[in-house]
Amino acid sequence: MMERQRFFIGLMGLGVNNELAYENYFAMIPTGSDPNAALTEGFFELAAQQKPQPLTVALLSADAEFSRNPIRGARKNAAKYGFEVVHEAVYPLNTPDFKPIMDAVAASQCDLLFICSYLQDSIDLVKAVHAHAFRPKMVGASMIGPQNALVKAALGPLLNGFVNYEYWVPVAAMRFPGVDDMLSTYRVRAAGQDVDPLGHYMAPTAYAQMQVLEQAVQATGGLHDAALSAYARATSFDTVMGKVRFGVHGEWTEPRVVQVQYQGIDSDDPMQFLDDAKQVVVTPASMRSGKLIYPYGSAI
Repeated sequence: MMERQRFFIGLMGLGVNNELAYENYFAMIPTGSDPNAALTEGFFELAAQQKPQPLTVALLSADAEFSRNPIRGARKNAAKYGFEVVHEAVYPLNTPDFKPIMDAVAASQCDLLFICSYLQDSIDLVKAVHAHAFRPKMVGASMIGPQNALVKAALGPLLNGFVNYEYWVPVAAMRFPGVDDMLSTYRVRAAGQDVDPLGHYMAPTAYAQMQVLEQAVQATGGLHDAALSAYARATSFDTVMGKVRFGVHGEWTEPRVVQVQYQGIDSDDPMQFLDDAKQVVVTPASMRSGKLIYPYGSAI
């Protein structure tokens, strides 16, 4: 794209333009101008508000490219909110047994357990945390997988108490114009297709990505990369993810990442997550839909 000076709207890439600084790149991900930190800041900010305040954190991450930026953000946020990192471990994606890893976490007696994981290891880690005798006061933050309805169904009540990031959930503050109609159409088309039956994680951002393209093409009257890029840099877009404006490195000028706590899950039915009470937005305050159950052991 850079070689050809193309207009490029990326989907879900976290901080991928931080070093390249390509001026015609725009990020459809609600992590704002400091994406590495924004993904996880809510977790640490929320922890710092608890009484008595937790003091220590263990950082657990997969040995994979996707985890490098979030773990950098986690270290930055731990320092910002005054948490001491007492244990840090990186595990292979194909780890067959997480009990030894959890034993090491337990030995640290950390107050917070920060996890940066991906799909199958997210499932395995949730099971390992739930099965272990050790109970951190908060656990989660940066797990990829629990946002997907099929993963939610695979874990069911084991998710209760975990706190984790989401980009869109069906709470009043995120019911942006058009999003309910779009998701209703998506769910009809998704039925029987072996895809996420709810579409909460990917569908709104992917649709918003195309809305930005549509509005830029209509406004500039063509497909000229320079004109599209100039328009995108100067304009606010109305999308199913709310109003989007691009700033430094093509990131959103205002972050809109939420941290939810999974509460009251009582089955493996993915349709229960149409109920906003099952994934309560606990931060930021502007979008909060309920209260954090703290500590983690009280929520399970």
